[in-house]
Amino acid sequence: MIQIKQLTKTFKNTKGLSDINATIESGEMVALIGSSGSGKSTLMRHISGLMCCDPNSGGQIEVLSRIMQRDGKLSKNARKVRAEVGVIFQQFNLVDRLSVMTNVLMGALGRVPTWRAVSNLFPPSERRLGMESLARVGMADKAWQRASTLSGGQQQRVAIARALTQKARVLLADEPIASLDPESSRVVMDILAQIHREDKITVIVSLHQVEYAIRYCPRTIALRHGRVVYDGPSTSLTPSFLQEIYGSQTEELFSPAVDNAMRQQPKNSLNRPAPAPAAA
Repeated sequence: MIQIKQLTKTFKNTKGLSDINATIESGEMVALIGSSGSGKSTLMRHISGLMCCDPNSGGQIEVLSRIMQRDGKLSKNARKVRAEVGVIFQQFNLVDRLSVMTNVLMGALGRVPTWRAVSNLFPPSERRLGMESLARVGMADKAWQRASTLSGGQQQRVAIARALTQKARVLLADEPIASLDPESSRVVMDILAQIHREDKITVIVSLHQVEYAIRYCPRTIALRHGRVVYDGPSTSLTPSFLQEIYGSQTEELFSPAVDNAMRQQPKNSLNRPAPAPAAA
């Protein structure tokens, strides 16, 4: 479970987040949506412990029933909690000159002695897990290629495999498809949905296109100017409803190219059925 209470973040004189309250149950797949500057990435960074809320604001975040931060300070348990939280970034955060496998094995750093990691002498059990993780995202055949030789969609799949190798119990995907074409975006979202379905782990994904939230996430939290303006079933996010809460910014949340691609029968490159649209 993830609990967010009275979370406020101020950048100089601007409120990045304002009194955010939300509870995300274990095993949920939740979308964060909002236009640019709405606070999606800021909220994700707070949940992962990469950023702290305003001091003395009463803000608190619990992840997996343990305090991550409170009143602007990380808890003593933050490092242990982070070890169970996998973060997937928009820009992949791979080391280009290293092989795909070595990048994936970075997910095991919390369990492997430093000397083994520095020498690239990961135990056979970790290497097997790394290869299994790559197989789950359809990238096992690229294990020994340099990361720099991969396309954007392939690099994001490797980043997901790294989180699997980490044995994360929570996945935070911060705009994982923002820089990808519609087909690569669909493949990445299919993988995240399958991991959520098969591993029963909590997945929070921030998205710029509401079509993906409706298709893949039963629940959506919508942000505007750092505030929660909607928290409920994704199926309620009709254009007219979004117009009510976002006004002229609604156009940013819908992409005709994405909508057309999503309406077509998906060609699943991993030979797995795409998840059915979420029911209310």
